Amino acid sequence: MYFTDRTDAGRQLAARLTGLKGQGVVVLGLPRGGVPVAAEVADALGAPLDICLVRKLGVPYQPELAMGAIGEGGVRVLNEHVIAQTGVSERDLAVTEERERAVLAERTRRYRGDRPAADISGRTAVVVDDGFATGATALAACQVVRARGAARIVLAVPVAPYGWADRVARVVDETYCVHEPADFYAIGQFYRDFAQTSDEEVVTALRLRRSAPAEDPEVRIALGGREVGGRLAVPAGATGVVLFAHGSGSSRHSPRNRAVADTLNRAGLGTLLFDLLTEDEAADRSNVFDTPLLAERLGQATDWLAGRPETAGLRTGYFGASTGAAAALWAAAEPGSTVAAVVSRGGRPDLAGERLPQVTAPTLLIVGGADPLVLDLNHQAERLLRCDHRLVTVPGAGHLFEEPGALEEVGRLAAAWFAERL
Repeated sequence: MYFTDRTDAGRQLAARLTGLKGQGVVVLGLPRGGVPVAAEVADALGAPLDICLVRKLGVPYQPELAMGAIGEGGVRVLNEHVIAQTGVSERDLAVTEERERAVLAERTRRYRGDRPAADISGRTAVVVDDGFATGATALAACQVVRARGAARIVLAVPVAPYGWADRVARVVDETYCVHEPADFYAIGQFYRDFAQTSDEEVVTALRLRRSAPAEDPEVRIALGGREVGGRLAVPAGATGVVLFAHGSGSSRHSPRNRAVADTLNRAGLGTLLFDLLTEDEAADRSNVFDTPLLAERLGQATDWLAGRPETAGLRTGYFGASTGAAAALWAAAEPGSTVAAVVSRGGRPDLAGERLPQVTAPTLLIVGGADPLVLDLNHQAERLLRCDHRLVTVPGAGHLFEEPGALEEVGRLAAAWFAERL
C-alpha cells in the first residue's frame, strides 16, 4: 500500500512534477477519481485545473473494445483499423456516438456548469488520473487532448504496472509515475482509502481553483535569513493590504486562500500570499506547529511589505486559516503591532491562547457550523479576547469550507470586515 488516499497520492505525484512549474501548463483531471489527485498537482504547480471529459466509443457488440473516443467541442478520434476489422457500419457508429454525446453533455453540465473548457491550444496539458490499469480511458483522453490542439501531452499517475509507459508512448510526449509495481491487480490495492469520488467533490475542486491564474505573479521575501516565495496582488486604488497565514500542510498555492484573496482583490484590497517556511523547514513538522516562529515570520513579512512602493502607507490586516490563525493572532499581540484587523477561518486560536488578551486589532472568527471541535475552541478564545471581536458560524460548513457556497460566504465576511477597518 503506497497511498493514504487520493490527496496523499496527488501530493506524492506533484513532487515528481516540479520541473513543470513555470511552464504555463494546464492540469486536466479525469473524472471522477483523477480530479482530487489532479487538484494537488495543480496547487503545487500553481497551474489552472480543469477536467478532461471523454467518452469511449465501444464497438456495439463488444463495447469494451474502443473504436474511438469523443471529447468536448465536437472532438472525435476514430480507430479506423478497429472499425474496418469489426465491420462497424456508419449507422452503428453514428448511433453509438449520439448516445455517448448525450452522456458527455450531461456530465459537462454537471461538472462545469456554464464555464467553458480550458483553452489548451498550443500549451502543455498534464493529464492526471488516480492510477493506470488497462489505460483505455487515459489513452482516449490523451488522444482527445491532442485533437484539441495541445502542443505537448504529459500523462501522470500515482501508480501503474511495470512497463506501462511503453503502452502509451505513441500518444503522449512524457510520462510520470510514483510507483510501478510488478504485481499489479487493481488500482485500489495501493490505497488505504479508495472510496468513490463524488460528483460534488469534483465540482468543489473546480470551483475552488476556478480563478487560479496560469502563472502566479511571484515575489521573493527574505524571512529568517532565507527567501520564500509569495504572490502579491495590489489592485489600483487599494485601500489596504491583507497578509495570509496558511495552515499546516498548505502553502501560498492554497486554493481556498486564493479564492478568498480574489474576493478581497475585487473589493479593492491588496493581498499577499506567501510561504511561512522554506521547503526544507516545512519538512520538519515541529516547525509547522511552532506558533512563535510562524508569527515572527508574519511580522517580518509585514515589515517587508511596508517597504514596497505599491503598498507603502496602506494599513495591513491578517487572514489566518487553521493553525495559521494562531500565528496571525500571536503576531497581532506583539507590542507595537500595526495590524489593523484580523480574520480567522476555521482557526486554532487555542495555539495562541496565552497571547489572546494582548490582541488589540478587531478580530473576526469564522467557523463552520459542522466543525464542533474548532467551534468550541473559538468560543473559548472569545472569553480571552479583550479587543473588538465577533464570532460568525457558517451553517453546515466543515473545517475546510468545501460545501457549496461556504467559501464564498467566508470571502464576503472577510471582505466586509477588512473594508470597514482598513
